[in-house]
Amino acid sequence: MVNQPPDPAAQPFGEAGIPQSAGYPAQGAAPAAQAVYGSPGTGTAVPPGLYLDQASGLVLPQGVILASPGRRIGAYFLSIPLAIITLGIGYAIWGLIVWGSGTTPALQVLGMRCWKPDTGQVPGWGTMLLRETIGRIVDGILVITALVSFIFMLSRPDRRCLHDLVAGTVVVEDPDKVLASTAP
Repeated sequence: MVNQPPDPAAQPFGEAGIPQSAGYPAQGAAPAAQAVYGSPGTGTAVPPGLYLDQASGLVLPQGVILASPGRRIGAYFLSIPLAIITLGIGYAIWGLIVWGSGTTPALQVLGMRCWKPDTGQVPGWGTMLLRETIGRIVDGILVITALVSFIFMLSRPDRRCLHDLVAGTVVVEDPDKVLASTAP
């Protein structure tokens, strides 16, 4: 999928009927800011194959969207029966295998994957180890930290929980397995 320019018909028009987003600011206005890669304000254009998610401010690959809170909650509760069915040890082995491709067993079943917006890559095994061990320990220290993590996921525009913040990841829906070929 190629980055498409915004529809000029949907943009506000300035002097002489020229869309303001076409690079021509309205008279007396500052030039429009470009979409950025990484942190806002860096001034770097979005690389090909990526797009700026307006709601979260994150640069994501084409073909994926930020996972909804409902899907995130579903993955949390799906991991419980998966661990029971696989007798725990099977779930742990499954997890160790799929961490290398930036996912967990429950995320994999639901067509989701982790993404590192600061590097523009799928996280590797080490980052997933950090996310799933240290990050989950931080999540589970007290009931209050688990509650804070849940509130973060519901209230932050990037939908990051505490374990996502520890590892620098976000969870995205990848229904067409766009990121499968980019996994380390």
